[in-house]
Amino acid sequence: MLTDTTIHQRQDHREGDLAKAIEQQTAKLPSDTFLWAALGSIAASLTLKIAGRSKDALFVGQWAPTFLILGLYNKMVKQLGSDRTENRL
Repeated sequence: MLTDTTIHQRQDHREGDLAKAIEQQTAKLPSDTFLWAALGSIAASLTLKIAGRSKDALFVGQWAPTFLILGLYNKMVKQLGSDRTENRL
């Protein structure tokens, strides 16, 4: 059951317009896009390492965790939505 305090807290923590706009666009992307991007950065990093470009390989290899985290964010937005509780109040 929602209390006045709970409702007040939820209204104070709503997403801003920029976050909502970003979430609407990223939710259109399939979740596996980010997985493929991460795998691609790993493959590119390996290729650069083999080519003797170690610094470039490290730089590109560090993109993989970022892509995976963005994929998690994308999945959460799709499942939970932005300010889903706002529609119930």
